[in-house]
Amino acid sequence: MPISGYAGKDSFRFVVLPIVIGVIGSVGSSSRWYRTIFLEETGKDYVRTARAKGLSELTVLFRHVLKNAMIPILTGVVVVIPLLFMGSLLTESFFGIPGLGSYTIDAINAQDFSVVRAMVFLGSLLYIVGLILTDISYTIVDPRVRLS
Repeated sequence: MPISGYAGKDSFRFVVLPIVIGVIGSVGSSSRWYRTIFLEETGKDYVRTARAKGLSELTVLFRHVLKNAMIPILTGVVVVIPLLFMGSLLTESFFGIPGLGSYTIDAINAQDFSVVRAMVFLGSLLYIVGLILTDISYTIVDPRVRLS
């Protein structure tokens, strides 16, 4: 695996290492978060009632536990969006990948404040769009959350 740089035809080789590092870095906290949510939901009364009715374990997990656990999971996904943007700033500049992250770091070093303002605006716009999409997905996942 090449450590830095970026080539047009062999671009996949240059992106594998940053992707692996990003995934490994987030697996621990994400898996602990999801485990906590699912364990909390499986201990509730409605899950016990569904199991007592004789429903299969897959039905209980997918129809009851997953459906009710999606609200905190969707909220956690929105929190990750700014972190992904900031992580791309560091990752792209470290690995020498041309993109918005390395462009922003170069603009900060060159004190090009118009580019920095534009990137902050883009990050905040992505965050707001993420919040709107989360609210829309709440209405899809949980029928109790509807517009009046």
